[in-house]
Order: sequence, then structure tokens, then C-alpha cells
Amino acid sequence: MKYIVVSDIHGSLYYAKKIEKIIEQEQPNKIILLGDLYYHGPRNPLPLEYNPMEVANILNKYHNLIVCIKGNCDAEVDQMISKFNIGDDYKEIINGKRFYFTHGHKYNIDNIPNDVDILVYGHFHTGFIRELNNMIIINSGSITLPKNNTKNSYLVITDKEIVLKDVDGNVIEIKKIL
Repeated sequence: MKYIVVSDIHGSLYYAKKIEKIIEQEQPNKIILLGDLYYHGPRNPLPLEYNPMEVANILNKYHNLIVCIKGNCDAEVDQMISKFNIGDDYKEIINGKRFYFTHGHKYNIDNIPNDVDILVYGHFHTGFIRELNNMIIINSGSITLPKNNTKNSYLVITDKEIVLKDVDGNVIEIKKIL
């Protein structure tokens, strides 16, 4: 299985088009969206080519591949324009490891849920891969609005590794899953 993980699109049509290219290049079996799809939020600047409805149209093309987690900027109305469900946190076993996917405003490096080997979240717009107390903690960063001098980023997860990439597909960090 190959997964791509994208977080914090915040209504940017420009970066939604980048996601289309990433999907074409990576050919994932599953797309995990970590929330904050359409609305830019009161603390963020207006993103490049802000157009939430067109972002929805692009994402809806991949509805059969998408698992989507609700972010703190997502609302009930977002479900009305999405052909995929927007749900709570998501768990999956990959290569024997217990992955926990969440937006990050509740569970994150400072508040780790129980019974997890690998925690994956967004929310803070700062991509990284770290080891902490025999766990792997990952922030996918933001595809649209990166912070703290990080790059616009996404994740690729296979049964062998987790790769943090920039929007052009360049590797930022890699972590092997053993």
C-alpha cells in the first residue's frame, strides 16, 4: 500500500492543483487528508488563489481514495460540498505498526494518544519526523501555509518508510519502518 498524507490546504486552488500533480506522480492507494481543507482560518493569511469550492471539486475527483479527518477550521457545511466523509481521527496498522492520524489540535507531540506506535498530524504547519520514547511523531506540515521556515510539504507512507517531501517531490526527511 502507498499512502499520501496532506494537511492544511486552507482553500488554496493553487496548492490543490499541486495535490493533483502529486497524486499523478505518486499513484497512491489511499489519500489521507488531515483537515483544514477549505477555510483559511482567522490567524492565517489569505492563501494563494483562495477558492474553496474549486478545491472541493478537485478533491472530489479522488473521493474513492480519500480518508478525511476534520480539522479545527472545518465546519459541517464542508461535508455538504465534499463527496467523501469528513470524520474523526483515523487508525490503521501498516507493517505491524499502529498509526494514528489526526489533525493535531487535540493530539500532537505534547498530547500523545495511548496505544500508538506512529502519530501523524498537521495543524501546526511545520513538517518534521522525530523519534520520542520509542514512538515516531510526524507532522506532515502544510501543503499551503508552512510556518517556522519549513517547506510546503506532504507525506508518502509505504510499508517500508515514511517520507516527508516538498511540493516538487524533493525529499526533506525519511524514516524507515522496521
